[in-house]
Amino acid sequence: MCRSFWRFCRDGFKKICLQKKEDEPLPSSECIFHKDKIEELGCVLGNESVSIYKRAQAAYKIGLLAFTGGPTAARFATPHMREVANLLQNEPMASKPKILLLQSVAYWCYLNPASQGKALSLHFLTGLTNIFQDQSEYTSRQEKNKDLLVKFWACYALSILTCNNLPWVKKLSSCRYLKYSLQTLASEDWSGWPENFAEVLYFLIGFHLN
Repeated sequence: MCRSFWRFCRDGFKKICLQKKEDEPLPSSECIFHKDKIEELGCVLGNESVSIYKRAQAAYKIGLLAFTGGPTAARFATPHMREVANLLQNEPMASKPKILLLQSVAYWCYLNPASQGKALSLHFLTGLTNIFQDQSEYTSRQEKNKDLLVKFWACYALSILTCNNLPWVKKLSSCRYLKYSLQTLASEDWSGWPENFAEVLYFLIGFHLN
C-alpha cells in the first residue's frame, strides 16, 4: 500500500543522509537570479492592496523557485513564507488561490528538512489542519469537487512536510479529528493522482497503529 511513496520517502532520506555536509552552492549568476526574482515576488505577496489570487500566484512562483534552486534558493524564500502561513490561517479565499498556496509550501519543503522545520515554527500546522475541519454542507457537486481538491492538495502538502520528519508526525498525531477526516478522504476518487495522499498521510502519521 502506497509503495511508491514509501520508496520516495526512503530514497529521499538516503539522499539527505548522503549529502555533503555543505550543499553545493548555486553558480553566482543563478544565485542572483533566484534571489532577485524571489525578492520581487515577495513584494507582491506582501502587498495587501493586491488581490489574494495575485498574491497566491506570487507565493506559488516563490515555492517553485525554492524547489528548482535547491537549498540556497529555499533559504531566500524562507522570509516570505510567513506571509503564506498568515494567508492560509487568516484569509478567507476561493479554492484556486488556496491551492496555489498549498503548492507553494509543498515546493518549498520538498525533501528539505530545513524548510520543513521552519514551516513548523511558522505555524503552518494551524492553517493546514484547519482545512480538514471545514465540514460545510455542499449545495452542488461542483462545490464539493472544489472543496475536495483543496483537501487533496492539503493532504499532499502535509505528506511532503511529514516525510522523514518526526516533529511534524508528532504534532499531527495529536490532531484526533484529522484521523477521521483522512479516513473519509481516502475513500474519495483519487483518479489522476500518483497516490491516494489521504491514505499516505494516514500511514505517515501512524494513525493505523492506534
